[in-house]
Amino acid sequence: MIVGIDLGTTNSLVGLWRDGEPRLIPNALGQLLTPSAVSIDDSGEVLVGAAARDRLSTHPQRTAAAFKRYMGTNRTLTLGDKAFRPEELSALVLRSLKADAETWLGEKIDEAIITVPAYFSDAQRKATRAAGELAGFRVDRLLNEPTAAALAYGLQEQKDTRILVVDLGGGTFDVSILELFEGVMEVRATAGDNFLGGEDFVDAIVDAFLHEVGGTAGIPPRATGAPIHGALRRQAELAKRRLSEAESAAIELVHRDRTLNWTLTRDRFAELTEPLMQRIRQPIERALRDSQIHPDDLSHIVLAGGATRMPIFRRTIARLFRRLPAQQVSPDEVVARGAAVQAGLQMQDAALKEIVLTDVAPFTLGVQVVEGINRGQRLVHDLFLPIIERNTVIPASRSKRLVTLEDNQQSLVIRVFQGEARRVKDNIELGHLNVRVPRAAAGKEAVDCRFTYDVNGILEVEATVESTGAHHRLVIEGNPGVLTPAEIEKRLAALADLKIKPRDEAENVAALARAERLFEEMLGFRREKIGDWISEFLAALDSDDPKGAARARAVLMQRLDGIEPEPFL
Repeated sequence: MIVGIDLGTTNSLVGLWRDGEPRLIPNALGQLLTPSAVSIDDSGEVLVGAAARDRLSTHPQRTAAAFKRYMGTNRTLTLGDKAFRPEELSALVLRSLKADAETWLGEKIDEAIITVPAYFSDAQRKATRAAGELAGFRVDRLLNEPTAAALAYGLQEQKDTRILVVDLGGGTFDVSILELFEGVMEVRATAGDNFLGGEDFVDAIVDAFLHEVGGTAGIPPRATGAPIHGALRRQAELAKRRLSEAESAAIELVHRDRTLNWTLTRDRFAELTEPLMQRIRQPIERALRDSQIHPDDLSHIVLAGGATRMPIFRRTIARLFRRLPAQQVSPDEVVARGAAVQAGLQMQDAALKEIVLTDVAPFTLGVQVVEGINRGQRLVHDLFLPIIERNTVIPASRSKRLVTLEDNQQSLVIRVFQGEARRVKDNIELGHLNVRVPRAAAGKEAVDCRFTYDVNGILEVEATVESTGAHHRLVIEGNPGVLTPAEIEKRLAALADLKIKPRDEAENVAALARAERLFEEMLGFRREKIGDWISEFLAALDSDDPKGAARARAVLMQRLDGIEPEPFL
């Protein structure tokens, strides 16, 4: 059995292909969306999902979220007295989804399709694969999220279709143009921004609140990471969601025994987020330009990612393409459903028509070169020479001829970079290759430099000295910030020692985390009542009567719903 997983910045989902259709699997709370949040409780046990998300407000030093943004880097996040890499935190989310799927299916699962933003770099893709391995999966494929969205809409069943998928998730934004012809779904172009998502729109609300209300109320700046910011972010997220349905939304925040109130209108929100909307337009224009497809020739516009619900976003898309996008599938679920379809294709399910998926290189790959003549002219030493350009269909192999710069030069250093900038200092270095060459006059010795890039994100660099036939080879499987196989084994052993909160306690833990968060957010009579309710619930848990605990939990949740009618989902 193979499952499909949407590993998101804000929420994650797991599904599979069953009975001729994609099916999403509920978690221990009966919900399809599992918040991508991890927390360590006071006993050292790991919490994942809704309970961890609520602890962002109450225990910010022991909780982490939005760590997908740091995949492929050496950044660590400290929870209590333990430091975690983003891959490890993602692995804990994946492990939770794996447990949910195994409980629902009643069998063990070892294989998975995991989705990634189309604009993820090689390092980020390798980090995602490492997270899957740390969670106990064999990762059959990393599937681009826009391609998954197209599969969810069944667009692989149509002929000669051109699709533009716009994916605005919690932390990343990308746009892909796909073309279907004769059973092949080909990615024509992709572009995006790995640090643009719904979280940034929430930040805009938070910053405006702090500027207009927080300063006079004594709330410290966002950069300080004060505990009050967790509650404020939650209120800002809820306000952003309310604006999808209403013309205004109120934020109510308790600070220093005062209740602070602030109202945000749709027009004000549009004004605050105009710089973000400008950043959204740029990748769309680049993808259209790279694909050489006119907007009028597109058959479908598909939206993916929960942040695409924002009216300002949908208006922008409608204005750009002069049509309404497809909205039949929930943007929160569309990528996971597509991953489930791909899992069915991977298992060669008879109900699915065979389709070939092709991909493209999301970034340009090239080498550092020097331009200019070494006698009488100034040389420019750090220019970038593209060899495999972005949006080249992969697997691909391309070569360039490089020559020596100086008389009697004995070696030629080939430095490999990824990026789009003219200067290599603004791109990412992936590795280097030192090639020995015979002594000769400048420009007389040449090296054929060939790049071969495969669908698994592995780049092979080959250098052949033309005069001697000497051959040099470099395989770039890892990047700075990516775990080596040995490090994965070491991290796997460390994760195995962590105590994971039992799945059958998830509902009680989530209810208690929500109650404790509301206790901190409220004042006066309501706060006192919540304290009494928590005491009653803890007493029921201490009784060791599962049925009594379930009844107490139902009562507690009903009471909390009366105070907070729209909890996070």
